[in-house]
Amino acid sequence: MLEAFAHLLTSSAFFVMAAGVLVGIAVGILPGITTGMMMALVLPFTYGMSSTDAVVLLIGIYVGGVSGGLVTATLMRMPGEPNAIMTCLDGYPLAKAGHPGRALGLGNAGSIVGGAISWVALVLIAQPLSRVAIVFGPWEQFALVCAALVMIVSLSGKSLLKGLIAAMLGMLLAMPGIDPSSGLQRLTFGAGWLTAGLDILPVMIGMFALSQIIADTLHLETNQAVIRSSMRGILISLHDYVRHGRNMLRSSLIGIGIGILPGVGASVSSIVAYTTAKKVSKEPEKFGKGSEEAIVAAESANNATTGGTLIPVLTLGIPGGLADAVLLSALILHNLQPGPMLYVRSPEIVNTILATHLVAHVMMFSLMTVGVLLFARLMTISRAWIFPAVLVICVVSTFALNNRPADIWVMLAFGVVGYALEYVKAPLAPLLIGFLLAPLAEAQLRTGLMASGGDFLAIFDRPIAVAFLLVGIAMLAWPPVAAAIRRHRQEQPLAGS
Repeated sequence: MLEAFAHLLTSSAFFVMAAGVLVGIAVGILPGITTGMMMALVLPFTYGMSSTDAVVLLIGIYVGGVSGGLVTATLMRMPGEPNAIMTCLDGYPLAKAGHPGRALGLGNAGSIVGGAISWVALVLIAQPLSRVAIVFGPWEQFALVCAALVMIVSLSGKSLLKGLIAAMLGMLLAMPGIDPSSGLQRLTFGAGWLTAGLDILPVMIGMFALSQIIADTLHLETNQAVIRSSMRGILISLHDYVRHGRNMLRSSLIGIGIGILPGVGASVSSIVAYTTAKKVSKEPEKFGKGSEEAIVAAESANNATTGGTLIPVLTLGIPGGLADAVLLSALILHNLQPGPMLYVRSPEIVNTILATHLVAHVMMFSLMTVGVLLFARLMTISRAWIFPAVLVICVVSTFALNNRPADIWVMLAFGVVGYALEYVKAPLAPLLIGFLLAPLAEAQLRTGLMASGGDFLAIFDRPIAVAFLLVGIAMLAWPPVAAAIRRHRQEQPLAGS
């Protein structure tokens, strides 16, 4: 770990991390561009980097992007990132009341505290969990992937069916290519370029970057009034940290716990932390009207989620959301196998991720404190200038992968597919995660079947695998059961009257 911190202090690594945090903050502020989208666009540029510098850059973007949404949420009442929605409710009213610096300062303070606490949890929990996961056999790995997919589907949106269809579509898209067992081509339809299967990069850029450009181009929003930012109140006193300390700790723990769950993410953690803070607050009537407690709770949970989501990526090789899926893809592209063996084969990568997570939060806090006036100017840039540049990057990045035009057509096709799925309110994250995890699930299933002589029932001889399957079944059954319970409760008063 000390070597990893020392590496971050070298000129090249420090510059890469600073660039990543700056880009992440800018992306969090600019409307129409998400952190996961920018990480996907940057991914091709990491090919020429070392593995350590690649993860430093991506973690920097991740941390900066989660925090950057605070600025637009506070000064424009428009979340630059989905996880900043709850910050809008109180950050904008407090800024509108004449305290924009105070609102930004409280959010910035919550961000650094949440990030620091989540780093402690990441260091303490990840390695012991990897030691447990390393003894998993193929049946346990298969059951774990199934449970993760079901959990992502059941918690990713209002419609369980749409999420399930998206995940299964993602798994289907991973099937074309060479069958890993027989060596025969499957689902290539005579297309030679499909022999190697669909590459993750064109699919990812099309689904998330290009689809977002299409959606925002068709629905350009009118300019909103921007509150002038001010440095006054941006620095929070020690008394404020003490006064809001319990709220920061509670919200950070909520963010860590929810971040560990696959497919949930910072948006849900900020909502849970916000509502929890309101329930225990002595002044709940101020929530939604400029409450300092609300801003601290939302931003602490947002940044604490970054550490929580990295735990399943490092220990189990399972991404919790889009940004984690991009990081997982980066590790695979650099010939690193995410999961418990990463600690054994590439401990320097794990330590680099852990060190970067903490140092990037410190850098984010410093940059947000001294550069808030400069960052606020980014909100005035029209998306009519941003989108053409992003589109060019999409095409160049996709073509540079294999130097073949077919990848560009794949990207364009999935851009349309992504827009269509979002138009019908189908979640995109389950599709991408299904695409990433399907090969792993297939490989583990076939390994288990070969070891058991083709007997699938052998999985029931493995208690841990059975436990994971039961968790998956419970998560799949819970949404309709919960809906039935709500309907029953609503009908009871009517029956009584």
